[in-house]
Amino acid sequence: MAYSETRIVIGGLAHVPVLIFIANFIKGKFGIKTEETKNNVVKEEPVKIIELKNTVIKEAKSETLKKLSNKLDKIEQKADDVYEKIKKKKKNKKKKKKNN
Repeated sequence: MAYSETRIVIGGLAHVPVLIFIANFIKGKFGIKTEETKNNVVKEEPVKIIELKNTVIKEAKSETLKKLSNKLDKIEQKADDVYEKIKKKKKNKKKKKKNN
C-alpha cells in the first residue's frame, strides 16, 4: 500500500511535538539546572543603609555589625569565585568536546 508524499510529511510533522516532549523530559531529568543556580548566585539585592539620627550605638554593637558585614562580604566573594569556576569548567568542557 503506497502513501502519498503529503500524508508522509503530515505524519512526520505530527511526531515533532512528541519528540520535543521526550527530549525536554530527558533534559529535565538528567540535565544540570543552570538557570536556577544562576538566579541564586547572580541575584543581587540592593544594600539597605540605615541612618541613625540623634542616637548613639554602643561600640560593641558597632563592632559586631562591622564583623557581620565583613563576613557577608567574604561570603559574597566566595559565591562569585564559585560562579566563575563553574563558568570556566563549562568552557573547558565545551572546548574538549569540540577538540574530540
